[in-house]
Amino acid sequence: MGEPVALAINIRADNDSAGEIERLWDQVAAFEVEPSMRALRYRPHFTFAIYDSPRADEKAAWDVMQAAIAGETQLRIAFKRICWFEGSPLVLWAEPEVDETLVRIHGAISAAIDPAHCRPHYRPGAWTPHCTLGTAVADERRDDAMAFARAFDRSIEVLFDVADCVVFPPVRIIAEQRLPS
Repeated sequence: MGEPVALAINIRADNDSAGEIERLWDQVAAFEVEPSMRALRYRPHFTFAIYDSPRADEKAAWDVMQAAIAGETQLRIAFKRICWFEGSPLVLWAEPEVDETLVRIHGAISAAIDPAHCRPHYRPGAWTPHCTLGTAVADERRDDAMAFARAFDRSIEVLFDVADCVVFPPVRIIAEQRLPS
């Protein structure tokens, strides 16, 4: 039957502004065993929920996402820091400035689909809004990667303009909707 399939509900940057994050992907890839983000063949994004199930209900998840984004417009998000999630491998991510819309969308999804079905890091109280830059920092490069993160001293803005629902691996978009500007 192959690998188990996971279902994710996201908002992604599908425009030229995504290049700012993609350039960071390339810089972070220097600390990885193999570049992780380009390998996805998927644009920079925020994930609101991931469900692991051989029969995750794609239609129900998409219906919930459409309800959660009803009335929302494209999100212009600023990033001023790079952070990391501890572990092996270390994961680097861009920290968004506080954005109530991200929190509201996450809350709506969590209210509609029992969070017990969601991966623990995406549940209410545990979810950290983040835009992943690299998921496979080599253990021997972790100090260099953390120094890179600490040295980040600029601000970038990215326009998140498409809501979607994907299954992975590999990433396959099963439903998407462009957000109005």
